Amino acid sequence: MNCGALPTNFGEASTVTERWETDPELPGRRVIVTGANSGIGLQTALALAGSGAIVTLACRNPQRAESALRLIEDQTGNRSCRTAELDLSSLSSVRNFADRTTEPVDLLINNAGVMAPPLTRTRDGFELQFGVNHLAHFALTGLLIEQLRAGVSPRVVTLSSVAHKRGKIRFDDLNSERSYRRWRAYSQSKLANLYFTMELQRRLRSAAPDVISVAAHPGVSGTNLTKRGGHPGALDLLGGVFAAIGQPAAAACRPTLYAATAAGVQGGDYYGPNGPGELRGEPTLVAPAPAVLDESVAERLWQRSEELTGVRYG
Repeated sequence: MNCGALPTNFGEASTVTERWETDPELPGRRVIVTGANSGIGLQTALALAGSGAIVTLACRNPQRAESALRLIEDQTGNRSCRTAELDLSSLSSVRNFADRTTEPVDLLINNAGVMAPPLTRTRDGFELQFGVNHLAHFALTGLLIEQLRAGVSPRVVTLSSVAHKRGKIRFDDLNSERSYRRWRAYSQSKLANLYFTMELQRRLRSAAPDVISVAAHPGVSGTNLTKRGGHPGALDLLGGVFAAIGQPAAAACRPTLYAATAAGVQGGDYYGPNGPGELRGEPTLVAPAPAVLDESVAERLWQRSEELTGVRYG
């Protein structure tokens, strides 16, 4: 099952509740999707490639990326897409990927993520969820900002989660060095994604007004994300629960696609499903937790992210 048609024009974002009827025309649009070899990332890449976009599948595992690319080619007939190695648990890999990206970028989708593993460190010593979900995408976006500025109607779409509402930015222990609770760390990383989205938009408004920063969340979906992290039994059970109460990846990708392609999307918007609890449904404009509007926290997190990654936006 593919994501189906993409949005064309829904008018005002606040009225997004109806189904998509026709595909937008995206031939030649240059798109990067992180974590595009499975789950929501793969379904996002499939839909965009099906509309003619040149999609780069930025993935940690080259073999899985190639398998995903063959699937995309078979299902869409689009043979202009490509794969590129990107390990978000390594800032060196992030920099190498950015250095190899020399063409303009029209759309960057910060999709990849990890959820609730046992305490694990990235190659740079960061707690895995904070490092991959937030810091790596912060660094990647900053390193590609000039390529985005050269793009056509460029957008940065960063994926968050309903779990962000339980999150708190723990400046006294961002890296989980004092204590570690896997779900607390996950919620913090997803909250950081939204602080990043909003602060990036504020900074783009004056420095690069043609680029907009938006966020989306998929609701609840039973994807491979629930099967990673060293405790497969518990997480496989959790994945079954997610699949029962949520929606498949082919539907869960729709808020991302709306944020990425719909007319009327504005910088700082946040899209998710319109069903009860935002667990499933069609894409609509949703409200982040009130804490996300605290600009002082967003700016402080931005400064710490620059210090930790060594990436400064200028």
